[in-house]
Amino acid sequence: MQKLVASGKTVEEALRNGLDQLGVGQDRVKYSVLEQPSKGLFGLFGVKEAKVEIELIPDGVEEALRFLHDVTEAMNVKVKVERTDEPGGVRVNLTGSDLGILIGRRGQTLDSLQFLMNIVANRHSDRHLKIVLDAENFRERRRKTLESLSDRMASQVVRTRKEIVLEPMSSQERKIIHARLQSHPHVKTYSKGDEPNRSIVIALK
Repeated sequence: MQKLVASGKTVEEALRNGLDQLGVGQDRVKYSVLEQPSKGLFGLFGVKEAKVEIELIPDGVEEALRFLHDVTEAMNVKVKVERTDEPGGVRVNLTGSDLGILIGRRGQTLDSLQFLMNIVANRHSDRHLKIVLDAENFRERRRKTLESLSDRMASQVVRTRKEIVLEPMSSQERKIIHARLQSHPHVKTYSKGDEPNRSIVIALK
């Protein structure tokens, strides 16, 4: 944790000086008074300033972004990171020319990075944080791909009257397919198997 000692004519001034150095508000720090200000001999000589020790309280999202930076740097991948605060969480979008290695097959690497970022964020937060990691709108494109797949496979099940087992998917992707077909008049969906090889089955109702 980042700490510093700041001084000033009063405790309040010492605290303000420390906050200015850190570039944060008082809600982001803990502090303790090391020395109270005092006047010297006859109020003129040996005047002692107040000293406070200020400790920066880690921000979960910032720690997660620092982790992401370290990972991409270790992988020698140049990315631009954009953070958007949303109701209920934070969306982090990556842009760059070498995103394929960060997305991985069907977004598996992206999902793993998102999982690890959420662990880091919540380790440094006293409230639950949710981070969604995306790369040049990959998740929206993937959602549309899965919805299109759902429609095609549902039509095939109705036509052939045989159930279809899809390839293993993450829980997030399975939710997309379940949601897409939950109101379908002729087919139903359910999952089978164990993680990470859990699959969706599309069958006649």
